[in-house]
Amino acid sequence: MTRRSKDDMEKTNGKSEPLLLPEKESNDVSEEEASWMVYLSTFIAVCGSYEFGTCVGYSAPTQFGIMEELSLSYSQFSVFGSILNVGAVIGAITSGKISDYIGRKGAMRLSSVISAIGWLIIYFAKGDVSLDFGRFLTGYGCGTLSFVVPVFIAEISPRKLRGALATLNQLFLVIGLASMFLIGAVVNWRTLALTGVAPCVILFCGTWFIPESPRWLEMVGRHRDFEIALQKLRGPHANITREAEDIKEYLATLAHLPKATLWDLIDKKNIRFVTVGVGLMFFQQFVGINGVIFYAQQIFVSAGASPTLGSILYSIEQVVLTALGATLLIDRLGRRPLLLASAVGMLIGCLLIGTSFLLKAHGLAVDIIPALAVSGVLVYIGSFSIGMGAIPWVIMSEIFPINIKGTAGGLVTVVNWLSSWLVSFTFNFLMLWSPHGAFYVYGGVCVLAIVFIAKLVPETKGRTLEEIQAMMM
Repeated sequence: MTRRSKDDMEKTNGKSEPLLLPEKESNDVSEEEASWMVYLSTFIAVCGSYEFGTCVGYSAPTQFGIMEELSLSYSQFSVFGSILNVGAVIGAITSGKISDYIGRKGAMRLSSVISAIGWLIIYFAKGDVSLDFGRFLTGYGCGTLSFVVPVFIAEISPRKLRGALATLNQLFLVIGLASMFLIGAVVNWRTLALTGVAPCVILFCGTWFIPESPRWLEMVGRHRDFEIALQKLRGPHANITREAEDIKEYLATLAHLPKATLWDLIDKKNIRFVTVGVGLMFFQQFVGINGVIFYAQQIFVSAGASPTLGSILYSIEQVVLTALGATLLIDRLGRRPLLLASAVGMLIGCLLIGTSFLLKAHGLAVDIIPALAVSGVLVYIGSFSIGMGAIPWVIMSEIFPINIKGTAGGLVTVVNWLSSWLVSFTFNFLMLWSPHGAFYVYGGVCVLAIVFIAKLVPETKGRTLEEIQAMMM
């Protein structure tokens, strides 16, 4: 047993042996073998991602039902739709501090309770005030979950599985989004709100049966719990000695540093982490994903297809390509190749959609305009799904040292939600200015994203979190 292990044992209880196998057994069982507990813990966590997706997808299929029953105007419903972002920004601002203070599981439990209360308020709503308050609470839950779920998954996963497991965050998000369109087609808006409570219940109850993030436990000085949690996640016969020592040594070096503030994020030793995290979240939104999704129904109408069917089709496309693309390929091909392929594909999609509007404005090649527009939407959304949708969240969860993860992670999550709101707010103005110009602008942002990824984003495949952070420093 190493000197560090003995010291930690004495500090914790002085009696029980830590759950570390002797070094001589290290060849018997892989040090980073994943036990069934890793998969269970990931499944419980991504129920939060599913909840996130249901919140985002709820307003589209319920618009006319809510407006008719509660006699809301278009402006009142617009407030209902957009106040989710307000709650999410506040949730994102507080998410890092909350998850550092009460733990990753504690943050998920708190978010699930707040979201469930929000859904119930929506279900019982009699007017726009209660409706908006319920929506605000679900937004707050979304903002917190959008940070803590990928961080928790990254901190519990073996390095060889971390990418695939982390992309389940985006996969369950789009499954939740698609479920709102599918279920919303057959039930009323109040019943649909109740379906949003189900993942909250699973998340809240499930967190009592899974271990806390070992890295968080060690960070707050719960050394014995750290070893127990890591052993559960790697399996009862796994040798966790080396992984445990690496984590302890890395956190010990960080323990001497002062608590991170926003000013510390622009320090020269942290600026690259922050630049990569903020940049990826900025480009994830400013490539125009919300604009494409918002206009997708009108594009399908122009092609003679049902807008509802079109929405269901591209939602299913997102699910399938996120599952087959990012989840299966991220730990084989790596993060950077998928991000680059995704950005190039979105550039092509923007050019196809923009060209369809340009031809329509000049009355040229009228017969091919619908096919050009629809293919552009499908290429764009498919490309987004294999890279830019999931991987920025994966990289965000990997690159930040744990002493700044709460502050930096909160910052990049706020940037993501503010960027999402800004793109949604400016889209109609861009379309009024020039429909084809709007998508060419988004195409230009895709070009900038390609340059940014190629020059600044590191490849994190196959490395431990500690190795990634050492490499970037």
